[in-house]
Amino acid sequence: MLAVSPRCSLIGRCLSALRLAGEHLRTCPQDYTCCSSDMEEALLRQSEADFRGAVDLTSQFLLTTFTQRHRKLDEFFRELIDVAEKSMNQMFTKTYGRLYTQNSRVFQELYTELRSYYTGGSVSLDDVLSEFWARLLERMFTLVNPQYQFSEEYLECVSKHSEQLRPFGDVPRRLRLQVSRAFIAARALVQGLATGRDLVGRAAKLTPTPECKRALMRLSYCPLCRGLPSLKPCHSFCRNVMKGCLANQADLDTEWNSFIDSLLQVTEKLQGPFNMELATDSIGVKISEAIMYLQENSVQTSTKVFQGCGSPRPAPGRSKRSPRDETKRRFRTYTPEERPTTAARTNLDRLATDLKDKLKAMRRFWATLPDTLCNDERLSEDLSNQERCWNGQSRGRYLPGVTGEGLVNQINNPEVEVDIARPDSKTRQQILQLRTAANRLRHAQSERYSEDWPASGPNLHNQNQNPNSRAGPGQGKPPRGRDRAPKWTRPNQHQNQGDGAQSGAPALQPRPALLLLLLLLLALTALYWR
Repeated sequence: MLAVSPRCSLIGRCLSALRLAGEHLRTCPQDYTCCSSDMEEALLRQSEADFRGAVDLTSQFLLTTFTQRHRKLDEFFRELIDVAEKSMNQMFTKTYGRLYTQNSRVFQELYTELRSYYTGGSVSLDDVLSEFWARLLERMFTLVNPQYQFSEEYLECVSKHSEQLRPFGDVPRRLRLQVSRAFIAARALVQGLATGRDLVGRAAKLTPTPECKRALMRLSYCPLCRGLPSLKPCHSFCRNVMKGCLANQADLDTEWNSFIDSLLQVTEKLQGPFNMELATDSIGVKISEAIMYLQENSVQTSTKVFQGCGSPRPAPGRSKRSPRDETKRRFRTYTPEERPTTAARTNLDRLATDLKDKLKAMRRFWATLPDTLCNDERLSEDLSNQERCWNGQSRGRYLPGVTGEGLVNQINNPEVEVDIARPDSKTRQQILQLRTAANRLRHAQSERYSEDWPASGPNLHNQNQNPNSRAGPGQGKPPRGRDRAPKWTRPNQHQNQGDGAQSGAPALQPRPALLLLLLLLLALTALYWR
């Protein structure tokens, strides 16, 4: 409705003016009136501005929620990564001392890549973690065997067979599952909130059609021109006008609800199995477990490596004593009192619960927007007083029925002429954006990284005998800046580094197919001699 001062001014002018014949009116009923053509035109523009303002005000809840929750969660997730890196750096420095500080770049680069992924970088989490474990294996294998010199090609051989060696036990696989789940879900949620924010900002910026503008004028200001400024529109009259003006927005409903449900599901996952707090906290702990596993099994691992890659060259002037006893210190996790707090001074469960409450209130927003607007007592008469309201022509009950939601149902709208054969191109684009965002969210909270998912089992890559394929996450070594991949395709083509190093070094494990064949032959022989 009009602001107080302009409205009062127009009411005063109407009440003090002589009644005019209404033939000059183009929108309101052409009965006696107190509105001139200029006044009617001014009120037409004002009714459009009022409508835009009402939609903008009603949708402000959506915009504020998406904007604020996006900012809070993004700040929270970023700080979780920062705190995890800082905590690991502090504890590893205390635990491993100089051995850690000399190799800290390996760990720093891991967190740099994790941040890059979270902020939308085109990096693969599997590749990031595989690269980290490969580089850590190179450093650790050298540290637990200081009595030898290892060439770059020798370390490539170690990495090549790391899937069979499993030098860090099952830790890389477990860390990959936990980190992948959490980071994928966290990134998708924050990106989804940003999509919601941007889409609401565009969807709420309306451009009413000329037919809608005239209907809004008849609804809101024609009573004023008839000298009935206090008469409110009938509730059903208001609903028909709003349903016609917001027909395209109502068509967002199906994809909007799917989008909101997907956001809710990802939020639920982040509170449970995909918890980002637990994932970031566990990175340092699991890396420490992996280091301890390698140290405790270094003799067996080194023996297998020497069998498969050849004997390395002894380091000049070094004893054959390994520093395992010096570095074999258990990683101590911090206590709750030591745990750093985030700037947000909250936790994921609290943020997620708050977000879910807000998201649930957003379902069917666009479909119910006409009713929400008309339920405002400033815009239409209360349902209990439908005999004394403005029906578009005079005071009295509004007789036409209320039309349905969406563009197609406006074919019989008695108040707004809507071309149902021409969907709004902006709305079609918004529907596509919602569908894309919902699909991305559903993918992020899928069970791709669950323990029982076929593509994540520890023996997955054992099924692939292609030597060019990447080894399993955390076990194989991907190509890096030195472009080592072509060298891997050469079967054990390593330089001799001393005693017994040969070009065709033996495989580290027997071939299971051959063993199976031998067992089958033995079984058949036994049956034959019975």
